[in-house]
This record gives sequence, C-alpha cells and structure tokens, in this order.
Amino acid sequence: MSHEFLSPEWVAAVKELREQYPDAGSNLPAAVAMNLVVTEAPSGALIDAHVDTSDGVLVIDHGHLEDPDLKVTVDFVTARALLVEGNPQAAMSAFMAGKIRIEGDMAKLMALQGTGPDPDALELAEKIRDLTA
Repeated sequence: MSHEFLSPEWVAAVKELREQYPDAGSNLPAAVAMNLVVTEAPSGALIDAHVDTSDGVLVIDHGHLEDPDLKVTVDFVTARALLVEGNPQAAMSAFMAGKIRIEGDMAKLMALQGTGPDPDALELAEKIRDLTA
C-alpha cells in the first residue's frame, strides 16, 4: 500500500520499516537535528517536520524539535525528491532557484552530504520509495 509523502500514514509506515533496519545509515559522520518547514503541500498547508540523526540513524517525523541545529524551508516536491528519491541534484537546483532556505548551522547539513549509504540503508530507501505515492 502506498501513502502520500509526509502524511501521518506515510510517517507511521516509515517508522515501521525503520524498525526492521535498526542499523541502516549508522555510518553518519555528524549528528544533525534539523527542523523542516515544507511548503506547497498538496493540502495547501505547511508541514512541520524534522530530521534527526542524533541517535546515529536517520529519523524523519512530524513536528519540530525544540533546539535544532538548523531549520530548512523547502517546497514539497523538492523535499520528496531529497528524502524519498535521494536526488541531490534536486537540492542544488532548488537552492539556486531560492526554493530552499537554510537558517542555522549549514556545516552540519553539508557533513551529511558526503556520506555514502550502507547496504541496509539502500534497501530501506528502496522500500520507502515503494510505499510512497
């Protein structure tokens, strides 16, 4: 069954998958706590979410963290391209077009980009793509 990206059902399904791959992405070089404000969602509403690697693995969830390292405002299409499709070119294009705004410690964000995924992370990413509408 597929779910719309960042919907409550999608977040729950990703959490369920994440439990099957507890060590996926555990080779992250830096701990990053990042709040996301996703604009231009299909519902028309802003979506507050966060990405957190403080425990050594990538966690995506709704809501904002209390004391993040940075805040990223990004449109829905670009957020999906980055977090589901793993498309770094989408980030560069969106950044150059002003569709991504970053406030805070950009160095931590850049540290994550140099990380190559491990085999478990690649398999988890494939399953996340499969469940995303």
